This record gives sequence, C-alpha cells and structure tokens, in this order.
Amino acid sequence: AVVSTQSTGYALTSIKGVGRRYSNIVLKKAEIDLTKRAGEITEEELDRIMKIMQEPREYKIPDYFLIRKKDIKDGKYSQVLANQLDNKLREDLERLKKIRAHRGLRHHWGLRVRGQHTKTTGRKRKKVGETKKK
Repeated sequence: AVVSTQSTGYALTSIKGVGRRYSNIVLKKAEIDLTKRAGEITEEELDRIMKIMQEPREYKIPDYFLIRKKDIKDGKYSQVLANQLDNKLREDLERLKKIRAHRGLRHHWGLRVRGQHTKTTGRKRKKVGETKKK
C-alpha cells in the first residue's frame, strides 16, 4: 500500500524488496522528478517505474544494486520483490536444511545463525545454553 502523500522515492520503499537507494535510481532511470508526491504520478510514469523494476539490468542499473546476486539455481543477477522475495528466502532456507548445512540447522532449531554468543543473551526467544537452577 503506497501512501499518496509521501514523496515518490520514499513511497516506493513500502514495497518489500525496494530500499531508498533502489527506488531513487529507478526514479532517475524513469526520468521522474524526485520531489513529486506519489499521488501525482500518471499512469504512464507508473508503467515506466514497473517496467524498470521488473527488468533493471535492461535499463543499465548496476549489478551491485540488485538484491539477488548470482542466484544459486540459474546464476543470474535479479531484483526480486514482494511475494517472490519471500519464496526465494524460503527456498534458500529449505536448501540449507536439506544439505544439512550448519546454517540451515541453526535456522531449523530457531537459534542464532551468525555466530553470536547464546549462553546468556536472547533467552526470551528460546532457552539456550545454561539455565538458572533453583
């Protein structure tokens, strides 16, 4: 749900998978004034924005701007948005679980994944490490 009173660049960030920098570069490629409000955008401008978001590499948006770099299945660079983003994330986690990778197992058990200490912190979320004896 894009709010019509917000500036266009900021309004686009309400779409999952679109950040401030990506929305900014998309608007510049679509040649839309960055100070315009989201409610003032015409249908034609909206179509241009959508086309650029779906095919960012055709409009010379650099690869380092894209979310999905070197996809594990097809090796392509792409920008995934909204529901596709959720699906890709779930597929990645399922793949990690299937190959029994350490990261996949930690995700499965609901533990911290990125090497944080868990003996004393994060006890509300799940019981980890030593618990207090009464």
